[in-house]
Amino acid sequence: MSNLDHGKFTRVTTLFHSLLGLDVFLLFFTGYAIMFNDELWWMLTLMGGASGVTAIHRITGIGLVALVIFWITLQLISSTGRSNFSKILPAKDDVDAFIQDIQFVLGRADERHPSARQFAGYKADEVPLLSYIGKGVVAIFSIELTLLAISGLLIWSKTGLAAMFQTKAAAMAFVTFHGLLGVIMLMGVMFHIFEHGMHPAFYPVETKAFIPRSMVPEHHGDDDEEPDTTGIERLSLSPSWRTVSTIFGAMTVIGIVSVLIGSIFDEGYPVPRELAIGGGPSSILLTIGINVGMVVLGVGLVLSMYGNVLRIRWEQQLEAEREPPAAADGGEPQTDGGQPESDDSEN
Repeated sequence: MSNLDHGKFTRVTTLFHSLLGLDVFLLFFTGYAIMFNDELWWMLTLMGGASGVTAIHRITGIGLVALVIFWITLQLISSTGRSNFSKILPAKDDVDAFIQDIQFVLGRADERHPSARQFAGYKADEVPLLSYIGKGVVAIFSIELTLLAISGLLIWSKTGLAAMFQTKAAAMAFVTFHGLLGVIMLMGVMFHIFEHGMHPAFYPVETKAFIPRSMVPEHHGDDDEEPDTTGIERLSLSPSWRTVSTIFGAMTVIGIVSVLIGSIFDEGYPVPRELAIGGGPSSILLTIGINVGMVVLGVGLVLSMYGNVLRIRWEQQLEAEREPPAAADGGEPQTDGGQPESDDSEN
C-alpha cells in the first residue's frame, strides 16, 4: 500500500535478472562443491561426484556466456537498452551523493542526496533508476562476471592454458585468480541477498527485480490522485522480520567470513598446495561456516523463485480484473439494452 514498491525494470530486464540469477547460483553451487570439496562433500556427491559437478559447471558457464552476449547485444540494438545503459553510468550526481552520504553519516548534512534515496522512503518520481550504490553493484557484478567467464573458458583445458602461459606456475596463478574472484563475488551475492530480502519495507523479498514497471502503478491508493506521501506510514512491519533478519544477518556474516578464511587456508583448487597457508581438511567450525554460507545462497535461490511466483500471481490478478463479469446463465454479460457489452461501450 505504498509507492515504494514501484517497478524499476522492463519485462526483458526482469526476465534476464531471473535467468542470470539462476545460472549464477548453479555456478556457485558447483564451483564451491569443487573448491571446498572437503567441507561440501555432500554437495559434491549429490551432483554426481567430480565428473558430474564439473560437467554441470561447464554447461552453466556456457549459459553465462550466452546471457552476457545476449545482454550486450540487446543494449546496443534497442533504444530502451541504450537509454537504460546511460542511466547506469556514473555521473557527477553520484559523486555528490557519495560525498553527501559521508557528511550525512558524520552529522554534517541534514539529508541524503536525491541520488542516494533508493531505500530512504521517497516517491517513485523522486529517485533515480539506480542509486550510486546500485550502479556500483551493477558495475562490480558486470566486471566480475566478465572476468570469470573469460578465465573460466581459458582454464577449461588446463593443458592449453599451461601452453598459452608457458609455465605451469603461471597457469596455476590464473586458475587461482578465477577461484578467488569467485570467492569475492560469492561474498557480494550473499550480502545482495540479505540487502534485498531483509529490507523491512519489502520483506521477505523486494519485488522490483521481478515485476516489470509496466505492470505496477505508481501508487496503490484508492483515490485517483497520487498522494503527497510515499505511503510508507500505511505499511506495518511483519512480526517475524526482527527475528528472521537477525538470524539471517548472522548467517550471512558467518558465511562470508568462513568462505574467505577457507579460500586462504584450504588447499587444492583454486589455491595450489604450494601456495596454501594451511592445508588438508579444515576445522569443524570452518566446515559449519562454509555450509552456512551455502544455506544463505540456497535462501537466495528460493527468494528468486518466490519473486517469480509473485509476478505470476500479480499477472493473474490483473488478468482477472480485466475480464468482464459473467452473466448469471454463464453467457456474455448484457447491457441495459439487452446487447452484449463490448469494449466500445466502456468508452
